[in-house]
Amino acid sequence: MSLTRAPRTALILAGVALLLVAAAVFAEQHLESLLVHALERRTGRQITVDGPFEAHFLRRHPQLSAAEITVGNPPWMPTGEFAHFGRVVLELRWHLAWPPFEIQALRIARARLHLVRDPLARANWYLREGGAGPGPPLIRSLSMPQARVQLHDERRHLEFTGTVTAADVGGASQPEALRISMEGELNGRPATLVIDGDPLAQVRRDRPYHFNITERSGDARLTADGRMLRPFDFRRVEGSFKASGPDLADAYYLIGLHLPPTAAFHASGHMERNDNRYLYYDLKINSGTSDMTGSLDVQANIGGYPKVKGELNAAHLRLADLGARAAGKAPAQSAAAGTRLPDTPLRLGGLRHLTWTLHLGVQQLEIGRDTLQAVSALLTVGHGIVSLEHLTGSLAHGQLAGDARFDATHEVALAQMSLAAADIQLAQLSSKADPPLSGSASGRLQLQGRGKSVHDIASSLEGTVSAVIPHGTVRATLAEAASLDLSAALGALSKSDKQTPIRCAVVSFDAHQGVLTSRTLVVDTDKALITGSGTLNAASQAVDFTLHGRPKHPNLKLHSALSVRGTLAHPELRLNTPALLGQSAAAAALGVVLTPLAAVLAFVSPGLAHDADCAALLEQAAPQATPHPDAAHPR
Repeated sequence: MSLTRAPRTALILAGVALLLVAAAVFAEQHLESLLVHALERRTGRQITVDGPFEAHFLRRHPQLSAAEITVGNPPWMPTGEFAHFGRVVLELRWHLAWPPFEIQALRIARARLHLVRDPLARANWYLREGGAGPGPPLIRSLSMPQARVQLHDERRHLEFTGTVTAADVGGASQPEALRISMEGELNGRPATLVIDGDPLAQVRRDRPYHFNITERSGDARLTADGRMLRPFDFRRVEGSFKASGPDLADAYYLIGLHLPPTAAFHASGHMERNDNRYLYYDLKINSGTSDMTGSLDVQANIGGYPKVKGELNAAHLRLADLGARAAGKAPAQSAAAGTRLPDTPLRLGGLRHLTWTLHLGVQQLEIGRDTLQAVSALLTVGHGIVSLEHLTGSLAHGQLAGDARFDATHEVALAQMSLAAADIQLAQLSSKADPPLSGSASGRLQLQGRGKSVHDIASSLEGTVSAVIPHGTVRATLAEAASLDLSAALGALSKSDKQTPIRCAVVSFDAHQGVLTSRTLVVDTDKALITGSGTLNAASQAVDFTLHGRPKHPNLKLHSALSVRGTLAHPELRLNTPALLGQSAAAAALGVVLTPLAAVLAFVSPGLAHDADCAALLEQAAPQATPHPDAAHPR
C-alpha cells in the first residue's frame, strides 16, 4: 500500500467506526420502540413497557433491560394478559453469524403468568395457533425465581395455582445444570414438579438435550428420563417413565390421558413424541392382582380430542381391581332397599370426547367367582358409542362369543348385548366339591335397556334369555323334591350324593321392563318331568318361581309344588301343599309348556333339535298340545 493511500484507508475505517458508534447510540436511544414494534408484529400480541428501558451495545457483552413489561394474549385467544414481568435482563454475546449475537443469560424477576387453554386446545402460551413451534433460541444461563402461575385449562379440566422457579444449579467443579421446579395446587390437590436438565452452557443444536422429571399430584407420582432430539423443541421428545399411585385414573393429572379407575397401581414404559403423535410402548401396568402390557398410539389433534389406538394384553385381569369401588371412590348407594345395582347417574360426558380403538387379549379374566380363559375382543369408543366386538372366550371348558354396545350420545343411554355360550360345564361353575348339578350347557341372550344408571338400564331390559342342557345329572333328591310331598327331601338336598340323569333341560325367559318371565322351564330326568314358571327381577335380583313335577315311577305321587323365593344370592325353597289344584292345571297344560321348545332350541343352537334326548322331549309336545282357547271359538 502506498503512503498516499494509507491516510485514505484510515479515514474510511474511522468513518465506518463512527457510523457504527452512531448506529449503536441511535439504537440505544430508539431500540425500545423498534424492538417492541418488531415483537408485536411477529407474535401478534400487544406488548407494553411501563418501566425504564436500557440498551448497552458498546460493551464486550451487550445488555438489554426493561421493567414492568406486560404481554397480551395472542390473536386466537380472548383479549387478556398472558404475562407480566417486573424486570427482564438480557445479556448478549457477539459471534460471527447472523444475527451477530446469542443470548448469554436471561434473568426475569417478579414474573406473573396467566396460562389459558380453551376447549379446542388453543393455548395462549403457543407461539402459533396450531401448537408448539420449534422452541426458543438457545440460552446459556437462566434465572426466574418464584414466578406466580395460574393455569386454567378447559380442554383437560385442570386448574393450577402456584409458583415456578427456573435457575442454574450446581457447584464450581462442574457446569451448572438447569432446574425448573413447580409447587402449588392442581385441582385442589398438592402438586409438585421438578425438571433437571443438562447445563445450558453446553447445549448445542446438533445434540439432544437430556432431562429427568419427578412429578407428584396428590399421592400419584411420575418419574421420567427423556431427551429432546433438538434442544427445547418439545415436538420431538422420547424417554422412559415410571408411575404409581392409589388410582390409575389419577394418572390423568400426570400424562393427560383418560384411564379407568383402579386399585393402587404401578406402571412403566417408554414414550416417543413426534409433533402431535405420542407413542407409548413396552407398557407394564400392575393393579391389585391384575397385570397388563401393551402399546398405545395417541394422536393429539389440535381443535379435536385425542385419538387412541393400541393393543393391551393381560395374563390375569380381575374386574374387582377396576372401577370406582376398587379405587375406594364408590358413592353410597341410594337405591331402594333390596336393590343390588347402583342407581347413581352414569357420567357420560367423557365418553363423548373419546376416540379409542383397542385390541384386548386376556389369558385369565376373573369375574366374581368365575374365571374366563383366552378372552379377546375389539373395543372401540367414538362419538359417545362404546362397542365391544368379536368377543370370544372360554368359560368352564365351554366357548363364549358375542358383542356389546353402549350408546351414550343422548341423555338416556342405550345398552345392548348379544352373547352365545356353548358346552359350558356346569360342575366347573360350582364352588362345591360335589356339585348338585352337572352337564354341558349352551345358551344365548339378546338384551337391551335404557337409562341414566345401571339400575335404570336393568329395570328396562327387553329381550330373550335361553339355556339348554342336553345331557347332565342332578341330585336325585332335587329331582324328587319337585314331585314328592316329603318334608325331609329339602333337608337331604345337600346331603345325598346320588345322581339322576338329565335327559334334556330347557329354560327360556322373555324380558320386559326389567322382569324376566319364564316362557319355557322344563327339566326331563329319570325321576320326573319337571316344569315351572316364574319371574326374575333384573334390578333387585328377586326370584319367584314355582316348580311342578310329573313322576315317572308308580311309587312317586304328585302332592305338592316347590316354590323358590328370595333373591339369586339367597334363595328360599319350600313345599306348597295347598297348591294341588294349581299343579293339576299345570299338568294339564304340559303340552302348552312344551310347545315353544323347538323355537328355543333353534334360538340357542340349531343342532340341539337333533339331539336324541331333546328330540324325544319335543315329541311329547305334539300329542299333548292343548288348543288355544280362541281356537274353539273362531271369530
